[in-house]
Amino acid sequence: MSKKIPLRQCVGCGEMKSKKELVRVLKTPEGPIVLDTTGKKNGRGAYLCKSGDCLKKARKNRGLERSFKVSIPDGVYEELEKEFCELETE
Repeated sequence: MSKKIPLRQCVGCGEMKSKKELVRVLKTPEGPIVLDTTGKKNGRGAYLCKSGDCLKKARKNRGLERSFKVSIPDGVYEELEKEFCELETE
């Protein structure tokens, strides 16, 4: 019997992908929204594909805001974009 692969939906493009293919965006109990590269931190998580395009789509369709049930200031999106650029260059 093969092991079940956990699937998550990208809040940008809406595609279902395996957890390994996605980046977890985290809203910590203290409030800040950060990228969780380990996927293990505590807090409410939402998933994005590892491309800047999906982050832009999520910003446009307010996917992250719906997931976290809060409004997200532009500064937070700019921080996430910087972190995404670093991920893409690795």
